[in-house]
Amino acid sequence: MAPLAQAVTVSLNDLKNGTVSFEALQDAFGPDSLGILVVKDVPAEFAELRLRLLSYSSYLGNLPKETLDQLENEKAKYLTGWSLGKETLKNGQVDTLKGSFYANCAFYVDPSLSCAAPTPEFNQDNFPEYLSPNIWPDGQTLPGFKEAFEDLCRLIIDVAVLVAQACDSFAEKEIPGYPKAYLERMVSTSTTTKARLLHYFPEEPTSEPAPTKAAEIANGTGDEDDWCATHLDHGCLTGLTSAMFVDESKSNPVAPEFTPSSNPVLAPLDELPASPDPAAGLYIKSRAGETVQVKIPRDCIAFQTGEALERITGGKFKAVPHFVRGARANMSDGRIARNTLAVFTQPNLGEEVDREQHITFGEFARGIVAKNTVS
Repeated sequence: MAPLAQAVTVSLNDLKNGTVSFEALQDAFGPDSLGILVVKDVPAEFAELRLRLLSYSSYLGNLPKETLDQLENEKAKYLTGWSLGKETLKNGQVDTLKGSFYANCAFYVDPSLSCAAPTPEFNQDNFPEYLSPNIWPDGQTLPGFKEAFEDLCRLIIDVAVLVAQACDSFAEKEIPGYPKAYLERMVSTSTTTKARLLHYFPEEPTSEPAPTKAAEIANGTGDEDDWCATHLDHGCLTGLTSAMFVDESKSNPVAPEFTPSSNPVLAPLDELPASPDPAAGLYIKSRAGETVQVKIPRDCIAFQTGEALERITGGKFKAVPHFVRGARANMSDGRIARNTLAVFTQPNLGEEVDREQHITFGEFARGIVAKNTVS
């Protein structure tokens, strides 16, 4: 079974006070690190917002197909709105194990924005992946969804700005010519930051008992990243909630039909105290080539490094290869779904992420997103 690794943990107060040590940042993000930092003592409203939004993930995934089809944006390579079965995994397999809902977080900078503003180089015609407006379910289908999504993303980005400040303090001392407050400015002013709400569907039970995923990984008979292929995030800092596990056989994830006069409210679903499958969760490929599992406490926010941050810091901070997998059906009598949120803080499209080669984030991102969807 893959060993459990302990991520570096810091307090939100230490981030606010600027007292996170350079050693802690090196241990979290440096060349020999796991590339992940856990922030504890987050604002009190985080717990309620997390429960609400991750419950919506199950409600969303269980909407009728014809409703979900209306939330798709094929032109944008599904980087806004809903998608299922549109992403390729390793060996060209199509991912049908998880549903995905993307939204632009330009509202963090300007509440009137639904996506980034076009530039002379990038517009909705030549880069719809980043310049297509958000697509939301209507208020009668999933009442309160948009508000819960935006509120939780704002909170996570607020904390990401503080993590960026700590990274800047380190980089300004360790990297010659590093611009002052460079990463903080990118995170706090970006209109290209995206959030992805994920719903890992309950796995259908097989007719014969299967070995646990942990055993498959340990004995070399299984594909360790069959739920979400090993990859690098391509932004700066990825904010992550802990996963919510829901037994959809006991906590009904089908939203009722509301009428405009019914004052619709969707109650949060019952969250299991832990995953019934201990092998479900986030896995990181360590610098030594070892696969380790990392657990994020429910009351914390984790931040992973992305490729843009690695380029910005000249390799002082390293992007982390990772993958995720859901709960195996044979580990429980129920129908276990796994829901989580990732917020990808990213530079604006015209920002340089490689100052030596003068590569903008838009140029960098365009090459990456083209590889990740079904052609």
